[in-house]
Amino acid sequence: MRVHPSSTLALWAVLLGSGAQLEDCKRWQDLDSKVVHKGGTVVLGGMFPIHSKGVEVEFNLRVFRWAQAMVFFIEKINKDSSLLPDVTLGYRLYDTCGTVGMSVRTAMSVLSQPLKGTEGSCGSLSIPLIIGDSGSTLSMAISRTLNLFKVPLVSYFASCACLSDKHNFPYFFRTIPSDMNQADALARLVRHFGWSWVGTVGADDDYGRTGIDMFTAAVSKLGVCVAYRVTIPKLPTKDRLREMVKTIRESTAQVIVAFAIEEDIQPLIQEIVRQNVTGKQWVASEAWVTSTLISTQENFVSLGGTIGFGIRRAEIPELKHFLENIDPLATPYNPFAREFWEMQFECSFNTTVPLTSTAELPRYERTCTGAERIGETDSIYNDVSQLRVTYNVHKAVYSVAHALHHLLGCQVGPAGGHCGDPQALEPWQLVQYLRDVNYTNSFGDTVYFDRNGDPVGSYDIINWQRGASGPVKYVTVGRFDATLPFDQQLVVSQGDIVWHGGKKEVPVSVCSISCPKGSRKATRMGQPVCCYDCVACTEGTFSNATDQGECTPCPEDFWSNVKRDSCVIKETEFLSYADAFGLALAGTAILGTVCTAGAASIFLRHRHTPLVRANNSELSFLLLLALALCFLCALAFVGRPSVWSCRLRRTSFGLSFALCLSCLLSKTMVVLMAFRSTMPGNQTARWFGPVQQRLGVFFCTALQGVVCAVWLTTAPPYPVKNTWLYRDRIILECHLGSVVLFCCVLGYIGGLAGFCFLLAFLARKLPDNFNEAKFITFSMLIFCAVWITFIPAYVSSPGKFTVAVEIFAILASSFGVLLCIFAPKCFIIIFMPQKNSKKQLLVTLKLVKRSLGYRVFAVLALNRQQSALSCQVRPPRCPWDFPVTSPRVNMVHINRNENMYTSLCLVIYSFLRNFPP
Repeated sequence: MRVHPSSTLALWAVLLGSGAQLEDCKRWQDLDSKVVHKGGTVVLGGMFPIHSKGVEVEFNLRVFRWAQAMVFFIEKINKDSSLLPDVTLGYRLYDTCGTVGMSVRTAMSVLSQPLKGTEGSCGSLSIPLIIGDSGSTLSMAISRTLNLFKVPLVSYFASCACLSDKHNFPYFFRTIPSDMNQADALARLVRHFGWSWVGTVGADDDYGRTGIDMFTAAVSKLGVCVAYRVTIPKLPTKDRLREMVKTIRESTAQVIVAFAIEEDIQPLIQEIVRQNVTGKQWVASEAWVTSTLISTQENFVSLGGTIGFGIRRAEIPELKHFLENIDPLATPYNPFAREFWEMQFECSFNTTVPLTSTAELPRYERTCTGAERIGETDSIYNDVSQLRVTYNVHKAVYSVAHALHHLLGCQVGPAGGHCGDPQALEPWQLVQYLRDVNYTNSFGDTVYFDRNGDPVGSYDIINWQRGASGPVKYVTVGRFDATLPFDQQLVVSQGDIVWHGGKKEVPVSVCSISCPKGSRKATRMGQPVCCYDCVACTEGTFSNATDQGECTPCPEDFWSNVKRDSCVIKETEFLSYADAFGLALAGTAILGTVCTAGAASIFLRHRHTPLVRANNSELSFLLLLALALCFLCALAFVGRPSVWSCRLRRTSFGLSFALCLSCLLSKTMVVLMAFRSTMPGNQTARWFGPVQQRLGVFFCTALQGVVCAVWLTTAPPYPVKNTWLYRDRIILECHLGSVVLFCCVLGYIGGLAGFCFLLAFLARKLPDNFNEAKFITFSMLIFCAVWITFIPAYVSSPGKFTVAVEIFAILASSFGVLLCIFAPKCFIIIFMPQKNSKKQLLVTLKLVKRSLGYRVFAVLALNRQQSALSCQVRPPRCPWDFPVTSPRVNMVHINRNENMYTSLCLVIYSFLRNFPP
C-alpha cells in the first residue's frame, strides 16, 4: 500500500495536536534507537510499554519479558518447518512508554517504514500487522490510527469491551477476553459468596471506567448494591489519595472490586498500607491479580486473601532458558537489553550515554562486565510460574502466523483465493484470514476469534496466599469458562480459599443482615435496595427462604404457622358434639324431647280425666308432637355441615314451628270465638269444631311446607367454607341458598306467632279452667321475646356461636311453650289430682257465676247410656231470688266426645251470660 507523506503528516498533526514541525517522514526514524528489530520475509510490528512515564521513568521487567517472549515465539516459528515454510518472520518491537502520544507516534513510525529495496522511500509499508498494545486506551488510539490504512492490530492485554465495536475498530483483534466477560464473571463471583454490599475502585481510563460500568450493571441485576465508586486519577495528589482511602475505610462495605492496571492502582495501595487499612476483602481484575508489583510482602498485610480472575496461564519451559541467556553485548538489535542488565545487576556499561537515550535513569558506579548470570537472580523477568499475559502474546503471534500461512499458501478463503506476495503483502488480505483463524495450539487450547475479534471468555480464579518461604503465592481456586453451559461456567473450590487475615470463613459484606425465614425485606427510604429492615410476615403469609422481598400468601385452606416460614392447614371450626358447648346444647335438646314425651305420656294416661278432656286433647297431643320435632330439629344444627344437614336444618325448623304455632293458634281461636258467642243459638261455634280445627292446622302447616318445597327445589341451602370471617381458621357453615325464601319462612313463623299472641292477649281475662288463653299468652310472649332478641345476637355472634345462638333460640322458645302450657296441667294431674274431677268443675261454675254476678241454678242430667247430653237451664226456685221477666228454657244437644266437658262448659257459660242479674 502506498502512503502519501502529506497524509501521514496531516494525520499525525490531528491525532497529537502538538503543533510539532514535521519536515519529512525521515523524522520518524529517530525512534529506531528504541526499537528491537530483526529483518525477515515478513516483518511484524510489536508495541510494549517497557517504560512507564509518571513522576519517574521506570523500566518494567514484566513488560520486557513480554517483548522478549514475542522474539522467542517468532524465532520458534522460524524453526518450524510445518508453519510458514520458506518464510522468515522478522520483527520490530517498539516502546510506547505507556502514553497515548508515544503510542500514536510509534504507529505512525510503523506506517512510514519503507519497503525492502526502496530505501529512502517514505510512502511504502513494510509491516502489515502490529501486535500490541497492553493498555485499552493505548490500543484504541493505535487502532484508530491504523484503521485509515486497514492495518490490523492484535492486542494481548487490551480488554476493554469498547474495542469489540467493529464500527469504530474494524481491524482490531485480541487474545485476551473482553471485560464484558470479566464483569459478568466478577458479578457472579460476588453473588456466589453472598456479598450484597461492595465498593468499586477504577482507574480513570477506558479500562477502569468501562469495566466498573459493566460490573455495576451486571451486579445490580443480581441484587447486589455498590456502596461507593472511587476513581483513581492518572497522577493522583496526596490529598486525593487520602480522600479515596477515607472513603474505603469508613464504608461499611467490606468487599472492594478494583478495575485498574498495576501502575494506576499502586499509589492507592501504598496509601492504604501507609494508613494501615485492614479487614477489607479485595477482588482484583485480571490486570493486577498476578502483579508482583502489588502483591508484595509489605502490601500483604492489607491485601492478603485477595481474589480475582486471571487469564489462563501456560507452562512454557523453553522460555526460561531463552530469557536467562540474553547477552547485552551480543545483541546489538536489542537496545533494551543493556538497560535491563544495568538495572538488574545495578551496574553500568562503559558508555557516556545510555543506548536508550533516557538520561533520567540512574547510573551506577559499578561497571557491568556482561558475564553476570541472570539465572542466579530472582526477579519477575525470569519468573515463568505465572505466564498469563505471556501466553496471550504466544496466541497473538501464532494466530498471525497461521493467518499468514493460509494467505501465502494460496488457501481458498475469504480473500477470494488470491495468493499473497510476501514482498508486496497487503494488510487487508491478512485481516480476512485473521477472522477465520481456528487452530489448536500445543497446550491443547483452541484459538479463534468471534465476529467482534474477541477470544472465548475463560479465566482462572486466583487467590493470594502467603507462601511457606514468605513470597505471595497465586493459588488457582476455581475457573470461569463461558463456553460451558450456564450452570457449569463458574466453578469455585471454596475450601482452598484463604481470606484476609488467614481466615477460612467467607467474609460478610452486607448493608443489612440477612432476613431469616418468616420475614421479608423492607427497603429503607432513600437508600439502595440492599439496605433494608427485616419485617415479619403478616398472618396468612409466609417466606420459606432467607432474604425474601415479599411474603407469599398461603393457599385458601392454609394458614401461616407461628414462625411464618410455612403454611399449615387451617383449623376448621363448627359446632360439634365433641365441643362441650355443642354437647350441652344437644343434651338440652334431648332433655326437651324427653320432657315433651313425658308430658305426652301423662296426658295419654289421663286422657279421660276432665282436665285433659277440657283442654282439647287432640290439639294438645298434636302440639306435643310439634314441640318434640322442635327440640329434635335443634340436633340437626350440631355437627359438621353437609348437604343433607344444611337442608334439614332450615326445613325441619320451619315446618316444626309452623305446626306448633298452628296448634296454638287453633286452640286460641276456639276459646276466643266460643266465649265471644253471646247467644245460645249462635252458629259461630260450629265453624271451630274438631274437623275445622284439624283443617286449620293442616292448612297453616301445609303453607309453610309449600314455601320449604320451593326453597329446596330452586335454591336449597348448602355447606360453605367461611374464610373471610377469621383469617386463621375456616368456619364450616350452611349458606342459606335463597335469602328471600329464608325470610319468607321466618316471616311466616313470625306472622303466626304474632297473630296467636294477639288473639291470646284478647282472651287473657277469660275465667280459669275454662280456657288456657293466659298460658298461651305467656308462651307467645316468651316466644316473641326470644326470637326478637335472637336477631341482634345472631348477627353479632361469630363463627360457631352463630349456630349456638340459633339452637338456643329454638330450645328457649320450645321450652317456653312446653312449660307455660303443659307444665301447670301436668302438675295438677300428678300432684293435685283432686282438682282434676267433675266436682271441681261444678265448683268452678259456681265461682264463675259469682264472679259474673248471676244467680242461677244448674241441673245436670247425664245419661251415660245415651249418646247425647241434655242441659236444662231454668230460673231457680230457692234460695236465691231475682226478677225474671221472661223465663227461658233452652235445650241444646251436643255430641259425646273428648271435648264434651269443654263444650259443656262453653254452653253453660254462654247461657249464663244471657241472664241479667
